[in-house]
Amino acid sequence: MKPGGVAALAALERRIGYRFTDRSLLKRALTHASAVAGRRTPSMDTYERLEFLGDRVLGLVVAEMLLEAFPTASEGEIAAHFSGLVRNQTCVEVALTLDLGSAILLGGGEVQSGGREKSTILGDACEAVIGAIYLDGGLEAAARFVRDNWRQRMMEGRGPRRDAKTALQEWSQSKGYGTPTYEIVGKSGPDHEPRFAVEVRIGGLAPGRGEGGARRDAEQAAAAGVLVREGVWKEEE
Repeated sequence: MKPGGVAALAALERRIGYRFTDRSLLKRALTHASAVAGRRTPSMDTYERLEFLGDRVLGLVVAEMLLEAFPTASEGEIAAHFSGLVRNQTCVEVALTLDLGSAILLGGGEVQSGGREKSTILGDACEAVIGAIYLDGGLEAAARFVRDNWRQRMMEGRGPRRDAKTALQEWSQSKGYGTPTYEIVGKSGPDHEPRFAVEVRIGGLAPGRGEGGARRDAEQAAAAGVLVREGVWKEEE
């Protein structure tokens, strides 16, 4: 099927579980800038504006889902879950599940360079589809799409504790503190059995400290300590 054609759009509607009243919105949500190069107002014909809208709708719906699913969680815990669910990689995973790539309209150069598999394009197109559904069917239709494709991913987050450094970075960035930095502040023990002490620094927060038999272990301990201190993780997790 030709991307952007009637058959391709109809097949995608079946995969996403929503039938558009104005199918031109879906086509625009799947149109990359390279496909309309040279036009006078390319931003009006591509997914860029819909992606901007879809990103905000996704954030709203995910925030509501988290508050409903975890009624006793702290704000810090909610923020950490939220950051992971709305990041580009999660949108890419949804796009791959729905095979959005096969329906995206690309210029010849992008097709040859593997544009249908590029994370940036897939993630943006996924958010654009959310924006298109919102404009066509309203918030409830968009929310239904998000719930159908994000709920399982959200619930999987209730499993074992995640990598502490990754969790701390996502939380720190979601709060506007920037990327954490790690520094070795001490080393003891013999060469065959060293003991490292590491400090992690984040924005204006007090440093966190951790120790371990390897630098990575000390960094993980320092990150976990900050997550517990800030209420993102619980002590017993």
